[in-house]
Amino acid sequence: MYTAAKKWDEVDVNGPSKRPNQNSHVPVLVKEVLSWLAYRPGGRYLDCTVGQGGLASSILDLTGPDGSVIGIDQDEEAIAAARNRLEPYAGRARLIRGNFRELKQHLRSVGLSEVDGVVFDLGVSSAQLDRPDRGFSFLADGPLDMRMDRRGDRTAAELLNQLGETELADLLYQFGEERYSRRIARAVVRARARRPLQTTFDLVSLIRDAVPVFYRHGRLHYATRTFQALRIAVNHELEVLEESFRDAADVLVPGGRLCVISFHSLEDRIAKQTFRALSHGQEPCLATLTKKPCVPSEQERRENPRARSAKLRVAERLPHRRCP
Repeated sequence: MYTAAKKWDEVDVNGPSKRPNQNSHVPVLVKEVLSWLAYRPGGRYLDCTVGQGGLASSILDLTGPDGSVIGIDQDEEAIAAARNRLEPYAGRARLIRGNFRELKQHLRSVGLSEVDGVVFDLGVSSAQLDRPDRGFSFLADGPLDMRMDRRGDRTAAELLNQLGETELADLLYQFGEERYSRRIARAVVRARARRPLQTTFDLVSLIRDAVPVFYRHGRLHYATRTFQALRIAVNHELEVLEESFRDAADVLVPGGRLCVISFHSLEDRIAKQTFRALSHGQEPCLATLTKKPCVPSEQERRENPRARSAKLRVAERLPHRRCP
């Protein structure tokens, strides 16, 4: 019988190809995810946010020679990078460009109805942040785009230049928890009356002038929450989560694990509430395994600052129960 050649704590998360350069995405909490997944040789796993394939390559290392990963990502550049990284695995990785809200449909397209584990690594990737032309980062000048799927029809610039002041303020407060949302929205409306906002630095400069002086020098960059809110709105990130988590639970085999990595409180709250709903009641279909979310070690936070806000929640599919 085949046994995995490596343990989860021996896996190179960069896969068998050369190590990524400084602009590549480094997945977070990899060892923790691999441990919680309860992987097995020959298992089938769904990576709903495959990115550049770092986590997928680790799963494939551990589940060979017959284990497989179905990777979904709506970013065509991510799919191309993942295809390149996973090429050495000779057909054990199947990649699909699409949104994980259609994960059941994507599985059917490759002839599957159930899997042994599902992983979500939410939020924006390092590769997206490091590309100024994508418009995700407030640290480099680029177009106010922020679409993860460039087939999407509405950019951040269009939101900023078209929404009413109240609607924009509500968006910044709801999705970014921005305490100065009304000041920023008012400044946007005044600025766009002169000329449309077009670049990330247009927006950063506007935010800087709109917020109090002390807010410009806090621990968190003063543009962080506004950029987060716009990205979430452009990509409809929160509205698809609960439905997708429920669908993911429903495609798990009994004993299969669902792992969700989130990076801010809004995502984590939805994961927590969905797990709770599916773990309680007269006919629960999940058992929540993490009473409190797992967080990165101090060493990981030092080595990868973007991991500092990550939280991992895990649940297991119960037998003989259908997830509603």
